[in-house]
This record gives sequence, structure tokens and C-alpha cells, in this order.
Amino acid sequence: MKKTYLIIISALVLASCGGGGKQSVDEVIENGNLEAIKQKREELSLQHDALGADIKKLNNAVKKLDTTKNYVLVTAFTAKDTLFNHYIELQGNVSTKENIVINAEYSGALQQVVVKEGQSVHKGQVLARIDEGGLGAQLAQLKAQETLAKTTYERQKRLWEQNIGSEMQYLQAQTQYESNKSAVSQLESQLSKATVVAPFSGTIEEIISEQGTNVAMGTPIMRIVSLNNMYIETEVPEKYLPSIKKGTNVIAEFPVIGEKVETDVRQVSNYINPSNRSFKIEVGVPNKNGMIKPNLTAKVIINDYTSEKAFLIPQSVISENAEGNQYVYIASNIADNGEAEVHQAVIQTGKTQGNLVEVVKGINAGDYIIKEGARSVQEGQKVKILKK
Repeated sequence: MKKTYLIIISALVLASCGGGGKQSVDEVIENGNLEAIKQKREELSLQHDALGADIKKLNNAVKKLDTTKNYVLVTAFTAKDTLFNHYIELQGNVSTKENIVINAEYSGALQQVVVKEGQSVHKGQVLARIDEGGLGAQLAQLKAQETLAKTTYERQKRLWEQNIGSEMQYLQAQTQYESNKSAVSQLESQLSKATVVAPFSGTIEEIISEQGTNVAMGTPIMRIVSLNNMYIETEVPEKYLPSIKKGTNVIAEFPVIGEKVETDVRQVSNYINPSNRSFKIEVGVPNKNGMIKPNLTAKVIINDYTSEKAFLIPQSVISENAEGNQYVYIASNIADNGEAEVHQAVIQTGKTQGNLVEVVKGINAGDYIIKEGARSVQEGQKVKILKK
């Protein structure tokens, strides 16, 4: 029995040594040659009676020496400050201050309409006339009486200044002249309402009451529209109140006509709507080619924030720890072959635009921020950067 045990032990020793004068496992490991260790491990793995402890030793040695296989492959980019404009997008409709229906201010027959639909007119131009019912003749009579009263008053005034005549005669002449003058002014004002004139320069959009129609005060006669004083009115959430002021830059887009114009906020409301917690703004719209029409749908893009030196990073590289702090991984100790160490950098973020986030604290210019592979690394881990 003893002889049998000796034979088995001898066989095991020979196997562990590789036989034939080969180096032992410990000797191979001690030499520190990675290729020799791998070869020894391969030799032992082919022997059915190889010792598990020896294989384990060799595996540990390979793992210790062959560190490159544990590197996580990542990509990184350099943090650079850049100009950052943040925008908010809102919807609105185009309006104009000069889009009105002209109503009759005098009752009578619409005697004459002197313009046509689509015609351009200038401010003060006569558009239509309403039968004034004899007011013109009355005005002529009153003007004659005014002229006589004026002559009488001037004569009495000269006499009174020469101490000729009574004061009563002078005062009566003055009163009569002023009364006639006031009557003429009133009748002229009334008669002017029988003539319809353009309140501003624009285009006759619609003739509502045709010539010959009897109209009363307030009857719509025609619509006049001007495309020169266009604006967009839209509602803005109250959280943007501190950053939107008169003069804030705006880009107005009109998808239907494929046009875009640069403008600014020309009026900000002082009233917050309690139902939706918003305030109104008015944006002026230049309309050089006349393509922008009232009630046209518009997209209002407002530049509510600008930073001349902002750090922008993709949202995908940002993680959050158990305390709720946001962080990124930064590569340090970068070797020429791309090998590096990664470390967490807790950051504070600002505005977001699309897929980019502004970092206001936590990174510096020149930092290498891990991009692809950012979710696979840990603090202090060795990585290999594929590109920077």
C-alpha cells in the first residue's frame, strides 16, 4: 500500500513540474514572463490530472500581469467654453393695430363710394360720401352771417377803442360774432361726418355697404387694413418674467410661408393671468414684402438667456448619485497610449437646449469628460480612451 502512495505522489510531482526537467509552476510565475505563464497554463489544462491549485495560481498571475484586458474602452471630449444662447418657443398669431371696419357717422343715403376692394389708399383720402341733406346750404348761410358779424364786431371794437359808442354795443357785437363762429364750427364738424375718409394708409379689404344704400350712424361701410404695423401677441409662463423685457431678441417663424424674421419684444404686460399663470408680450413684425397677414400662425423663439463662456455637455454623460447630486466622469493621468484613470466630478447644471446641458459648476476648461462608456465606469477605474 505504501508503495502505491509513493507512486501516485511521484506522478503528481512529475506532472506539476511538467516532467522532462521543465520549470515548476512557482518557478514560471517567479520569472514574471506573461507568455511563459500562459503557455504553462495551457500545458496544464491539457493534463486531466493537473492540480487545480496550480491552474488557479497561473490564472492569478496572468490576471496580475495582463492588466490591459481589464481596461474599459471609452471615448472622451475636451471641455471648452463657448457662446450659449438659450431659447424658449411659443405659439402666437399675427395681428395688426390697423385693421378696422369704418362705420357711418352720419345718417343718410350712401351717395358715392369712390374706392374699390383691393385699392391702396393714403391717410385722409376720401373713400365715400353720404347725402348730407342740405347741410351744405345751411353752412353757407351761417358763414355769411359769421362774416357780417365779424365785420360789425371789428367796427364796434375800433369805435370803442376811440371812446365812441357804448360799451353795450361793443359787447353785443362781440357776442354775436362768437355765436355765429361757434355755429359754423359745429355745422362744419357735423357736415364732415358725411364724408368718409381713410384714418390711415392701407388697403380697402372689403366694401360692406354698396353705393345707394341708406345708412344710419354705426352702419359698417368698409374694412381697411394696413400691413405696416404688424405684431404677434403671445402668452409667456410667469417663470420667464425676470428674463423677458422690452427689447429682448426674438426670432419669428411663419411655417406656412416659410419665412423667418429677427425682431424684438416691444411690449410686456404688467398683468399676470391668474387662470394660467402667464403674461402677454407683443412682438413687432417687419413686413417688407407684404407676405405676413393678420391671423397668420407664428412660432415665437425668444432668447431668454445668454452666456458668453458656457460649458455644454450631452445629457447622456450625466449621472446622479444616491444623494441626488449630478456628476460626470473625468479622465486624468492620461498616458500617450490612451490609458487613464477616471474620477467623479459633482456638477451643477443650468439651462438645457435640446440634448445639451449647461454646466455652471464642477468642470474646468481642458477637462477630459468621458462620453461613450460613461455609464460603465467607476471611481478610480482604469480605462483606455479610444479618441479625445
